[in-house]
Amino acid sequence: MSLVFLPASRWRAQAQAHEQAVARYVDPHLERRAAGQAHPVEDFLFDYYTLKPGQFKRWHPGAGFILGDAPEYLERKFYRAATLQELEAAGVDSDTARYQVDHGLAVTVDVEDFIERRSTALDFTLQILGNTASQKGYFGCFGMHEWAMAYKSEENSIRHSHLPLRLGAEGTDRVVESNRIRCSHFDAFRFFMPQAAPLNELQPTRELQRTMEQPACLHANMDVYKWAYKLLPLVDSQLLLDSFELAWECRELDMRAAPYDIADWGYEPIPVETVEGKAEYVRYQRAFAQRSVDLRRRLLSQVNLIRAA
Repeated sequence: MSLVFLPASRWRAQAQAHEQAVARYVDPHLERRAAGQAHPVEDFLFDYYTLKPGQFKRWHPGAGFILGDAPEYLERKFYRAATLQELEAAGVDSDTARYQVDHGLAVTVDVEDFIERRSTALDFTLQILGNTASQKGYFGCFGMHEWAMAYKSEENSIRHSHLPLRLGAEGTDRVVESNRIRCSHFDAFRFFMPQAAPLNELQPTRELQRTMEQPACLHANMDVYKWAYKLLPLVDSQLLLDSFELAWECRELDMRAAPYDIADWGYEPIPVETVEGKAEYVRYQRAFAQRSVDLRRRLLSQVNLIRAA
């Protein structure tokens, strides 16, 4: 695999730009957390997924780059010192290359170590990305998974107890009972209320996840962010941020179409219990599905290119 040398002035500018872009999402979350407050939409990606805000802010160039004057990266997982041969092959003049190597300044992603230590997880990630990208999207779910999570709320402890139900308990139950429930995503299905689980036409499991997921599913598309950060630092931070921003928009749609009343938080509901609401939901869903497929293919392309080198 050919390497590109990034001098400190160049990569530090990219790292600063990434941190500023991420701060738009991270900083309000950290401020709320410090104040003991919560946001039903904007905190989800930080609470549900395991990448910490500080890790999200940390910029990665991706495999195929050598960072000049970057000894701090040697303290990070899956990085190593670049060799003199690698620097010279990247077009760095001999004196500069020698200086970088002698002082331990030039750093690159340790691809071999990542592949060796994460081979099982890497294979699973690539399989689920490829399988989902190749599936035909199903656009008839209309976000009913969130309603199934609030079904029979008078008998169960409702998942978002601090949010009122827009149609009340009985109205929510009627929507569940009068609509087709066809959720393909295990990590959504496992939060169904017990009375709603048998109503689902599919019975997804963790074992079936890699073959059952499809690109119209909002939760599967939020998970592209998860697969991206699991591939760090092989993939670059711009691809991670693009995946996060898709997940952010999917979460907003997910909650706007959910049975909860979040108007006080500034979100106009999408009434998926109506024909008009269903049509609006699908318009967003189709756009997100295409973006998710593009992101999955970008992830696959980067990693497959690395593995083939």
